[in-house]
Amino acid sequence: MEKQNFNKEDFLLNRQPLVIYLLTSFTFLLILIRLIFLQLVNYENYKNMSNENRIRLIASQPIRGLITDKNGFILADSKIKYSLIIKPQYVTEIDWKNYKSKLSILLDTRSELLQKRYIDGLKYNDLSITLLDNLTVDQIIKFKENEKLLNGIEISNKVIRNYPYKTLASHVIGYTQPITDSEFSILSKKGYKLNDVIGRTGIEFAYEDFIRGDWGGEMVEVNSAGTFQQSLGIKPAKKGKDIQLTLDLNLQLVAEKVLKDKKGGAIIVMDPRDGAIRAMASKPTFDLNFFSKDFKPQKEYDALFNSSKKPLFNRALNAYDPGSVWKIVTALAGLESGKFPSDTLLETKRCITYGSQCFREHNDLGFGYIGYEDALRVSSNTFFYQIGHAVGVDKIYDISKKLGFASLSGIEISEQENVGLVASSKWAKEGRGWGKPGRTPWVPEDIASMSIGQFVVQVTPIQIARAYAAIANGGYLVTPHLSKFDKQFILNKKPIKIDIDEKNIQVIKRGLRKVVESGTGVSINYGVSNLPSVSGKTGTAEDGEGGLDHAWFVCFTPSDKSELLIVAFAQNTPGGGSVHALPMAREILKVWNDNN
Repeated sequence: MEKQNFNKEDFLLNRQPLVIYLLTSFTFLLILIRLIFLQLVNYENYKNMSNENRIRLIASQPIRGLITDKNGFILADSKIKYSLIIKPQYVTEIDWKNYKSKLSILLDTRSELLQKRYIDGLKYNDLSITLLDNLTVDQIIKFKENEKLLNGIEISNKVIRNYPYKTLASHVIGYTQPITDSEFSILSKKGYKLNDVIGRTGIEFAYEDFIRGDWGGEMVEVNSAGTFQQSLGIKPAKKGKDIQLTLDLNLQLVAEKVLKDKKGGAIIVMDPRDGAIRAMASKPTFDLNFFSKDFKPQKEYDALFNSSKKPLFNRALNAYDPGSVWKIVTALAGLESGKFPSDTLLETKRCITYGSQCFREHNDLGFGYIGYEDALRVSSNTFFYQIGHAVGVDKIYDISKKLGFASLSGIEISEQENVGLVASSKWAKEGRGWGKPGRTPWVPEDIASMSIGQFVVQVTPIQIARAYAAIANGGYLVTPHLSKFDKQFILNKKPIKIDIDEKNIQVIKRGLRKVVESGTGVSINYGVSNLPSVSGKTGTAEDGEGGLDHAWFVCFTPSDKSELLIVAFAQNTPGGGSVHALPMAREILKVWNDNN
């Protein structure tokens, strides 16, 4: 039998249908798997993508909530800016030609402008095209009279923030600004739109989520070419919630007034029982309505952002040398240490030497032998030098921390707040914030400065308010606040009992009463009738940055069951706290007393 020869070409030819069959089956299988993936596994994603291309939203801006004072007076509201818009999906070309001519005559505007804006809107398939901005009252009335003849054209409104009192409490209320492109990528997930506004500072920032409200609008269906098909419904915008502050408009107005003739400064009026802020003013100030303008003139912009006066700077929350208003801290350190009990008498002198310097008494004479109460009454320097030198830096630091210094106060607008500085031996060893560790040791001169609130001590007016409130209310540290609304980081915190002997607090309280009865603060009573008893402390502080002296005055009234506390600060205003700061507090006391 003859052996058959193997033919490779015949073999491949015979196998060809099988290969084609396998390739076809494999391709069909891939298509099937892909269809299953698209139709079943990833159905929702593609459905959403389709809807996003098919459904569009003509957004409706929410109105931010009101900001009012404690009595309901409006400090911030919203004002409506009116614009004329056309919804081209409801207007034919023939209609538009007639409308354009009619609107030009009716609203006294150029038809060329109307045509250009209309065509530009059509290019981008806009479903709402703005024809005219900032309509006048006269234009609005004329349009409304003819509205029924202009189907598809309507007046829309844009809500802008409005501040009726302009500069009043500007640092407290804060302002809004449009969100940036980089912010939008994050904030869009929270419902923000392009060109939306957000609170930047103050209450507008702290309570943004509470005040802002929710967007609404009309849902419309379009085809693949972007042509309008039908309206799917309207969802009204949701107004933001109103917020009532603890501020008292009458006290805020007088606080702003008494700062007008000062180069710079701050006023804080607070209820020492719970920390409610009744007024907070900072000078220089600024007009909050600047931020609501579409066009911001360069001159106004520079005066706000590039001025050496720094009007955006909240001086009520910035740190300065406190001078003699700090002496209550040194006094409590002496009392709490046990080295200088309440009946201590010390000889005050012309000056006392520490290190290489003789630190002087402010009258260059001394006051003889005096105790705590009279040392506060006459504001003796050499009395407190001796207390501070004996108890040491760390005891003073420890007492200051208990009184709320060297820490944030807890107020809602903490984005503006400075922690300040209270020196300690550890701080000195670590380089004082600017040097190398171990090369800037604590020196004898430091304790003299610290004892009377100079150079190595810098505190904010709000910290001073907290410390003096603890004296006024008998030993409780309060949390300053601007609203009763319960924020996560603050409010409705009960006053905290501080770890300082109540008897020692009473010693300080009696001394502060004597300051006003017969000491450096006696003029607080001048020209005020029927004023309840007042306790307080004057202060004059050298500016650690080399400027002119600062003037301070702190007081609370009534002395026994205090309802009001005032911190008055005049920046770089030489002449003394009793000359410049005290009269500011007196004007506030007058208004408060008259209202009560």
